[in-house]
Amino acid sequence: MKAHQDILSYMLTATDDGGEHMSDIDIADKILGLLVGSHDTASATCTFVVKFLSELPDVYDRVYQEQMEIARSKSAGELLNWEDIKKMKYSWNVACEVLRLTPPVQGSFRKATTDFIFNGFSIPKGWKLYWSVPSTHKNEKYFPKPEKFDPSRFEGSGPEPYTFVPFGGGPKMCPGKEYARLEILVFMHNLVKRFKFEMLIPGEKIIVNPICVPANGLPIRLFPHEA
Repeated sequence: MKAHQDILSYMLTATDDGGEHMSDIDIADKILGLLVGSHDTASATCTFVVKFLSELPDVYDRVYQEQMEIARSKSAGELLNWEDIKKMKYSWNVACEVLRLTPPVQGSFRKATTDFIFNGFSIPKGWKLYWSVPSTHKNEKYFPKPEKFDPSRFEGSGPEPYTFVPFGGGPKMCPGKEYARLEILVFMHNLVKRFKFEMLIPGEKIIVNPICVPANGLPIRLFPHEA
């Protein structure tokens, strides 16, 4: 790809081994996938971080204390670095609990690679399967009191493998996981060190369209911290 080309330009001009261009439908499908995967998922998570911090002042206070400790260690105008991000352990536990309760992506399709039996149902090789993120995240066997917001679930080694899957799992895990972590934590840092906030529509309804979002866009009122 030439340095000046964006991904859309590349898909419009690229050809396969037979010299065929991608179809308009294929291009549209991939562009939509990129938009959802790179923007909508992280922005939805940041939105729900605001929701839960608004509703849980004790959680907000702990996030605020952690972020202010980092902020006080920086000189005027100094930006965050990776070492700062690694110190945001409680904040990331909070973000993970947000992802557990309101995962942006509700699930995905996979193909059975062999015959198997699941919960008494026989699944033949080749069948297309849909795995559900919310039902996985609310399995009481792995997450006691699954409706409770509890960031301590992610302390230590955290949940068992393949029980917490907002980024998928295995070889097809989302390649943007660490970028999403960076984006969410930088957002949390810059928000809480400047503001407290409250929801203007308490108990606002959550809809899936096609990812989890507050029905009215989560309007909030900001209260700047005193200098």
